[in-house]
Formats: sequence, structure tokens, C-alpha cells
Amino acid sequence: MLDQVTPTPPDPILGISEAYAADPNPAKINLSVGVFKDADGKTPVLESVKAAERAVLDQEASKGYMPIDGDPGFGRAVRALLWGDASPLVDGGRARTANTPGGTGALRVAADYLHQNHPGATVWLPDPTWANHQGIFEAAGVPTAGYPYLDGAGYALGLDDLLHTVRGRIPAGDVVLLHGCCHNPTGVDPSPEQWATIAATVAERGLLPLVDFAYQGFGRGLDEDAAGLRAVTDACDELLVCSSYSKNFGLYRDRVGALTVVTAAADQAAAVMSRVKAAVRRNYSNPPAHGAQVVAHI
Repeated sequence: MLDQVTPTPPDPILGISEAYAADPNPAKINLSVGVFKDADGKTPVLESVKAAERAVLDQEASKGYMPIDGDPGFGRAVRALLWGDASPLVDGGRARTANTPGGTGALRVAADYLHQNHPGATVWLPDPTWANHQGIFEAAGVPTAGYPYLDGAGYALGLDDLLHTVRGRIPAGDVVLLHGCCHNPTGVDPSPEQWATIAATVAERGLLPLVDFAYQGFGRGLDEDAAGLRAVTDACDELLVCSSYSKNFGLYRDRVGALTVVTAAADQAAAVMSRVKAAVRRNYSNPPAHGAQVVAHI
């Protein structure tokens, strides 16, 4: 049986990194994966991370399993970074967080949740979008479609076409994926006014926003980059947020991410999180501890 398997083509992004590693040319430059490098071509460990790791190791008293949704302290830290310490979503019960293996893991858990609990929903992706989005949802059995993102020249947000598609083509109950900031691959983000218009339109149409928030802090600042997410939260009672701490904490290889669920009421958030935890249990059972403890400590 296994002798009949043929190779799959290289990943369109990571495959370039593999080719780069195999190339003996001393003048080679890696322009594939979006990873921070210093002047020597190294991805450094932040001093704050090193200090937190030392503290975590000194305080660690067990290697027991983490809860299915991870450490509650990590979840609170995630929500405070997303919405600010003063937000009622930090401790109010309407928002629940699951620690996941990276932002990609958060997207896959969200996809599994949607497939298992909202089987009629299609996820609408901006065109263009991150190369792995479509594959993640389709691997989970969730259908995808596209909505236009750029204008005709390809250099700015095409807001009119975007809104026309949301209003005219996307049925209520479907899911709209939005990049929280630093849109990948274009770098084109809505202005605060455009965010408010998009959020209001999504709410009017009865759509579920899924905010992929991988680059918080890499645009204009931690709070400034959360403006789009917060506009969506102001307009919509329900949303999903997939966040990553690979970039802003430099924890690429430690795979630290989170899926946060927001609902209109605390009891409903608990119900949805119970379904998210069921999806996690069937996948990787519970998250790794180290990177999340570092993030929570910082």
C-alpha cells in the first residue's frame, strides 16, 4: 500500500526554505518565510524571553498534562493583549480562550469546530490571502470561497468591491476571515473608518467574523494594531480570533497560539468552548506548556 504513494509537491512557502538550505551558493538570500532576522541572519531570542524562561524553569514543579484549553493565566493574558486590560472581555465570561500549537493550530481547531458544529457554513477568504488558509479549512472539510480585497490596480484596499460581495453574495451564517493587521501577503490594511464600515456590514449580514491576528505589534503598535479587531468586537456579538505569538514574542519554534471565542453571553461562550475543547481532544489532546508559560509570564 505505501509503495504506491507518490511525492506531494513542496509547500509553496516552506519548500523555498528547503531549497535555500540545500543551495551551496554563499551569496544566497532567503526571501521566503516571514521570520525576523538580525544582521547576521540569525533569529535571536529576546532578552525578555530568556528571563521569562529562567523564571518558568525555576518555578516549574510538575510535568503533568495541561488542561485541554491550556493555562487560564495564559488565556487571560491573551485576552488582555487583544482587547486591553480594561475590557470586560478579559474576565467577563463572554470570551473564552484555548491555547493552541501556534496560530496555524488555532486556525485548524477553528476549522474543526466549524466542520463539526456548523456544517453548512462556508469560510470566505480575502483574495489574495495567506497561502495556507485554504488548505487548512479544506483539510478539515470546510468549504471556502473568496471575496475581493484589493482594488483594480492591486495597491490599495478595494472597499467597494469587498462590501458589494459581503452584501450581495455571502449568505447569513457563513464565516468571513479578516486579517487583524499586516495583511498577508499584501500589507494593505483597512483604515479605522474602513474597519468600522466592514464590521458594521458583517454584523448587518449575520456573518461570523474570524479574525486571523498573527502580527500584532508589527504594524503601528500593539494597541494600534488591535483597532480592527476591536471595531469588529464593537459591531459583532460573536466572533472567533486566531492569534499567534511566533512574531511578537519571537517564539517561532515553540508554537504558541490561541483560539478565542466571543459570544453574546457567558453561558453561550462556555458552551462553544466545550465544543472547541472536544475538537482539541480529538486532535492533539492538550497543548504544550513551555511557550505559553513564557508568554503569560511576560
